[in-house]
Amino acid sequence: MNIGIFTDTYFPQVSGVATSIKTLRDELIAQGHHVYIFTTTDPKAKHDDVENGIYRFASIPFVSFSDRRIAVRGVFRAIKLAKKFQLDIVHNQTEFALGVMGKTVAKHLHIPCLHTYHTMYQDYLHYIANGHILKPNDVARLAHLYLKNISGIIAPSDRVLDTLTSYHVESPIRVIPTGINLRVYSKRDSAEEIANLRAKLGYGEETPVLLSLSRLAYEKNIHSLIEAMPDILAHRPDAQLLIVGDGPARHTLERQVREMQLNDNISFAGEISNDEVYHYYQMADVFVSASDSESQGLTYDEALASDLPIVVMRSEYTDQLIDDAAIGISFQKRADLVKGVLFYLNQPKNSESRLKRQQKLHEISAEVFVEKVIQFYQDCQNDMTVQDELNQTEKSHRLFHRPRS
Repeated sequence: MNIGIFTDTYFPQVSGVATSIKTLRDELIAQGHHVYIFTTTDPKAKHDDVENGIYRFASIPFVSFSDRRIAVRGVFRAIKLAKKFQLDIVHNQTEFALGVMGKTVAKHLHIPCLHTYHTMYQDYLHYIANGHILKPNDVARLAHLYLKNISGIIAPSDRVLDTLTSYHVESPIRVIPTGINLRVYSKRDSAEEIANLRAKLGYGEETPVLLSLSRLAYEKNIHSLIEAMPDILAHRPDAQLLIVGDGPARHTLERQVREMQLNDNISFAGEISNDEVYHYYQMADVFVSASDSESQGLTYDEALASDLPIVVMRSEYTDQLIDDAAIGISFQKRADLVKGVLFYLNQPKNSESRLKRQQKLHEISAEVFVEKVIQFYQDCQNDMTVQDELNQTEKSHRLFHRPRS
């Protein structure tokens, strides 16, 4: 199949959405399909990367979200490219400019247009005029309007499905969690490589390390992890929290660490290339997250694929993912966060826990993920063919029974 992916966010921008799209692209290609990325320009990327099928459209920074971009023109160019590539499917990954462009292209070529609903926008309204302009009801109305006449919608989790159902979205919806590229996370660093990275970060080989990896945004609740550190240190004074990522909350979080006098036990690694992230998972002892805004929890799956137990805020997604203590522990209160971290720091790694984590991997693999996506593509194509036949039959029936003058 020839597949056009339309997205406002793609590498070198770092985000869960960008990672999800790259996983989808890479696995589609691995399974023999042709993929073309229609995305925004970026100061860190060349305009087009024809060799890798990446085409960029003029864009500007998004309001109150300056590290994200939104396209400002290019629909006629997109249609021209889509015809050249003979697209069979348009798969949108954004509700903004590139998403509207994707819908236009699909309508012009008369092909199915699918959409993955990644972002729970009600959790991000504070970025726009501190939440004074858009309200949750506005999000519901706009989402319902945008998703009208979409061939099919992919919800990465039951939480997204429930949200879209509450918006009275009428298009077919399937829950298909984003998979993990096991070819990347199955790589294993040697003991020497792990020791070298730990030494670079200022840790000894036996230092217990908690890893937080995400965009440093307020809705990720990283401040809650910092607040819990004194309780953890009371039991494990040598514990370290490594915060990987960058974003608008970084300065606030760094100030919090200084004010709590935790500089000796909490450090910031900044933004790490997606190609290097797996080294950090392997270096750590436990992955931690207090985010309550996750629609799919990709970093949880990445940690699991890296043989790392997780201690994360409870959600509908974690209720499905975590079915054994070998996988991880979810929490709602700080005391349970602390208890969960100490459980893994004090428990020696064993082959039984490793085996249980490995057994979970097939369910969250990129291969299974893309197989389900391809099936949805084909079902949407079939639905469009059936609808066309019905429309043609109805048209013929009207012509045949037209009253004679």
